[in-house]
Order: sequence, then C-alpha cells, then structure tokens
Amino acid sequence: MRAEKALIARRHVIYVGGYDPQGAEGYYRLFERSWKRFLTIWPLTSKLGPLELDAQDFAHWDVEAAGPNWRVATRYEFLRQEHMIRANMAEPMTRQIPRALGWALDYLVSGAILRVLRTSWAFGLVLIYFQMMLIWWLVLSVVGGGLIAYAATHALGLPVLLVLAIGIACAFAIFALLRPLADRWFVVQINSHWPHLCAFARGERSCFDPLIDACAERLIAAVRADAADEIIVVGHSGGGALAPAVIARALERDPDIGRRGPPLVLLTLGSIAPGAALHPKAVRLRAVTARLAAEPSIVWVDCQSRADIMNFWDFDPVEGIGAHAGEARCNPWIWMLRFRDMLSPQLFRRLRFDFFRLHYQFIMANDRRARYDYFMLLTGPIPVATWARRDYETMTAFAADAALAADRVPLFDAADTRTTDYRRPIAGSNLAPS
Repeated sequence: MRAEKALIARRHVIYVGGYDPQGAEGYYRLFERSWKRFLTIWPLTSKLGPLELDAQDFAHWDVEAAGPNWRVATRYEFLRQEHMIRANMAEPMTRQIPRALGWALDYLVSGAILRVLRTSWAFGLVLIYFQMMLIWWLVLSVVGGGLIAYAATHALGLPVLLVLAIGIACAFAIFALLRPLADRWFVVQINSHWPHLCAFARGERSCFDPLIDACAERLIAAVRADAADEIIVVGHSGGGALAPAVIARALERDPDIGRRGPPLVLLTLGSIAPGAALHPKAVRLRAVTARLAAEPSIVWVDCQSRADIMNFWDFDPVEGIGAHAGEARCNPWIWMLRFRDMLSPQLFRRLRFDFFRLHYQFIMANDRRARYDYFMLLTGPIPVATWARRDYETMTAFAADAALAADRVPLFDAADTRTTDYRRPIAGSNLAPS
C-alpha cells in the first residue's frame, strides 16, 4: 500500500446510498440543509455548487471548503438508484406482496432471522416488524372486507355471490385506503428492498447489478484520471452492501486501481449488509466481503453506532457473517461512533426513538464538534484513514477558527492495517482517550 499524503487538497467522493426513492434531488436538499448546519460549528469559507444531473445513473455537486490555512475542493458524485427503486415500488402489489411474503417465509425457514436475532436482536426485530406490518395490512383488509360482507348478508339478505363480490371489493378498497399509511411507515419501501437485496446477496442477477457495473466503471475512470488526492467510496445503509460490490467489481476489471493513482478508501456507514449476508445462501455477499477484507491496496473503514438500531453495533462484518480472509486479512477498521456526543442533549432526546432519522445521522451534520463529522471527513484536509485511526487527535488539531495545526495531525501508518484488533474502543467522541 502506498504512503498517504499528509494533507488533502482535492477529493473525489462516490456516494452509494440505500434503497431510498427520493433520489439525487432529495439527497442534495438533505446535504444542502446539513451543510448550512455544519457551518455553524465550523467557521469555514465555503461554496456549495448546484446539483448537476449527469446521466441516467449519476449526479454530482462540487464543494469548496477552506480554513485559515487549508483549502479542499471535493467532487461529490451520487449513484442514482431512484429510477430503479421507484419502478420497483410502483409494481402492482399483486407482484410485490408474494415476493415480500416469500422473503419473510424464506428468512424463517432457512433460519436466517434467528441468525440475525442472535447477532443483533434490535436489527432482527426491525426486520420482523416490517414483515408483520405487511401481514397486518393484509389481515386488516381481509377482515374488514369480511365484516362488511357479513353485515351486508344480515342487513340486506343479498345473494351469496353478490355478498362475496362486495366483500372482495371492500377488502381491496381497504387495502388501497391503507396504502398511504404503509408508504408513510416505510412498509412498502422495506418490503420492496429486502427481496431484491437477498437475491443480490445470493448471487442472482438483480436490479442492482447494472448500477454496480456502471459505478465500477466510474470508479475506474476516477482512479485513472488521477485528479484527486483521495478517492472515497461511501456506502450508507443498503449502500453498505453495494459499495463493497462496486469496488470488488472494479478490482475484477482492473486489479491495480488501489495500487496506482490516489489512495482508495471504502467508507461504510450504518451498513445493513450483515442482515442479508447472514442468510445461509448469501454466498456472493460473503465472497465480496472476504475479497475486500484481504485487499491491502484498499482502506476499508466501517462505522457503527449503538444508537442506530438499523445497523450492527460492535460487530465484525467479516468473521461475523462467516466470511474468512485468514492471515491475509487487513480490513475493515471498525470505527465505533456515539451519536449522543455529536448532537445536543435536547436533539438527541427528541430523536432517540426516531429510528430512521438516527440512521441518517451518519451522513448529516453534527450539533457540535466530535470525533466523527461526516462533512469534515469528506470536505476537510485530513485523509479519512487518519480520522478513523486517530479521531480525537485529529479533531483537536483544529483551532476554534478551523485553522489546522498540521504538526499535531498524527498521520496514518498504512502498515497498521495488518492487525487482528479491528475495533476502535472509545469512551466518548468528545473525550480524550483514557
């Protein structure tokens, strides 16, 4: 692995998000709001460029950030999945429901749900919750239609066939009336996502494969352009399963992408990949994980948070899913985060049970300076590997006016990646190590 540059002046980010239909426009609005909030705690000179839709599969925006003695230009590319996701969610429910019920039954029969529960009871309950919400949606519709048919029989004395037709029509009507609630509570979105994610994990051709291919080509092009000091592939949530596959696919096509040009970093944030990889048949996802775990030319950082029940806290994403890299293992570095120390006490209490909002905190601005700061990671002058390995020292190397004392930045030693201790124990993200 190559030596890391002391400071970053140009960075290229490729963002691979989760299964979210809001797409590039929605994510840009989220980024823009968070950027304004970020600037309230980091007094930087900055410029956020407009959203530009490059093509069917990509969008980008540019960010310039500068402190008193540093300046960084970041190209932020966004892999557009929204066309595929919206098409999936717009499919007739007569196709979506059997697929989702098949996923729920498969997780039960295969023992996958028990594996998930043993690994993370909170994440397992999240999956069961969304499976049961779909089942209850169906049950309420059928029971409601049956009750209306029963009332019609006794009140009006209608013929059986007519009553049956009324009951069926009413069941469909109730189902349709409940659809806005199902959308609001993410029932359709989650039950659309997981059958496709599991097909991908098993190695079947899925709706994700064309996007992975396109993103791998974009990554190879970025490396060959050699126009940045650092290239970061970010995978958040469901993107935590896809982003490693992007790099693995790029390595298949060009094994030298991590050895020439700028350093290449994989940053997985709140990844849900273990939830799919724990299935006995998830051979593809385990193979991708094992491949990157033993790839010394890539720095892989996996961020986990106890507050987020929709990720796997204090979990080894390699051995924990049954992937094995042996003595060659050098990835990932597990960075344990404390959202409580990034947010004000009032906001943290308000969000404590807003699980989807907390899940997005990985990619949103903090209320105060902390060891982990998404925007300083991707637009600041310190290499991501240094932040992950030396988070407290790096955070405190910045003065109140965001000036950087470069002599206080503990540079990351690439040789440290070969270790059996991948976890970064921390007492609190604003506390000095004890």
